[in-house]
Amino acid sequence: MEQTAFFLLGTALLLVTAIAINQNMKLKKNIEQSKLAPPIDRVAALREILDFLPDAAAVVDSQDHVLASSSNCVAMGLVVADRLGPIELRALNREVNRLHKSLSRETTIGQSANGLGGWEARLQLSPLDEELSLLIAQDLSEERRLNEVRRDFVANVSHELKTPVGALALLAEAVQSADTDMDQVRHFASRMQIEVARLIEMIADLVELSRVQGDTAMRHSEPVSVHNLVSAAVDDVRVVASEHQIELTVAASIDVGSIFGDERQLVTAIRNLISNAINYSPKGTKVGIGARTVDEYIEISVTDQGPGIPEAELSRIFERFYRVDPARSRDTGGTGLGLAIVKHVCANHGGDCFVWSSVGEGSTFTLKFPAYSNGSISPTEGSPS
Repeated sequence: MEQTAFFLLGTALLLVTAIAINQNMKLKKNIEQSKLAPPIDRVAALREILDFLPDAAAVVDSQDHVLASSSNCVAMGLVVADRLGPIELRALNREVNRLHKSLSRETTIGQSANGLGGWEARLQLSPLDEELSLLIAQDLSEERRLNEVRRDFVANVSHELKTPVGALALLAEAVQSADTDMDQVRHFASRMQIEVARLIEMIADLVELSRVQGDTAMRHSEPVSVHNLVSAAVDDVRVVASEHQIELTVAASIDVGSIFGDERQLVTAIRNLISNAINYSPKGTKVGIGARTVDEYIEISVTDQGPGIPEAELSRIFERFYRVDPARSRDTGGTGLGLAIVKHVCANHGGDCFVWSSVGEGSTFTLKFPAYSNGSISPTEGSPS
């Protein structure tokens, strides 16, 4: 019996030893294989990391093979069939591997097979080891578009300010020349007051536009009643409407809920729309203001009986300083910034603004905001369609 027990124990020990040796050999084999090629899960994890980067990114080898890339690399035309696509990028990769140092280039990426591309890029390749490099591709198109917008804005501001300032200079000379004719002096002085008022209005609109575009634009946000917003905006322009002989008609049912946001900005947006409607409406007509709920949004509309806007102009009316009829705009005293301010206020509040208009029939401008209810903003995700 003892001999049998010792035999069984020895057999068990031999079996355990064989299993351990076999597992050890398998482990060594896996380690050797991992040295030859990165495991799929490691590549997948690397791809997830690259997706978190703000720009397109990829890990490539010296033969232009792409081991891992962010999801936007294919759409942007950088990667085609797991290889670097643009010839400029392949040339940069060869140079980086030859010099073993980081290099960057600015170039235009041509259209890819799916029709996408044609964008300006800043490419940077940095070696990770002897074989692999990290590619970072930054889209310069938006940056350059913003720079162009800034340049246009400065040019437009200079032009718009030059007009009233030049008029003031000429009127001042006229007053000096007519110092013995009090009627002429009073006439020129009244014209100077008009130009000064225009200048003050433009500066105020520029300050307001800068404020709604600033980083702290939504610092004072809270739920605000639509009824209070419309009432405040109408009160601000009631005297102007009376002077223009325009009747303001407010719908009976404007108490449609609340919007979460900056009350001052929201009142400014509504007031700008009503002011535009008054300025462009013939005497003796009406301007209507209404509000309603549509699904989980609140819409505030301003309707006039003015000349309307040609269809070709509708896509540009929210641009800074853009005027459908510059000559008429000067008569009405507009600065060309009112609708740009409206657009930014809507964007700040997760909303949208759009217009319906027909020549000879008038226009309706509509602001659309997420409704606020039960301590939350609806809808909780996304933006209005």
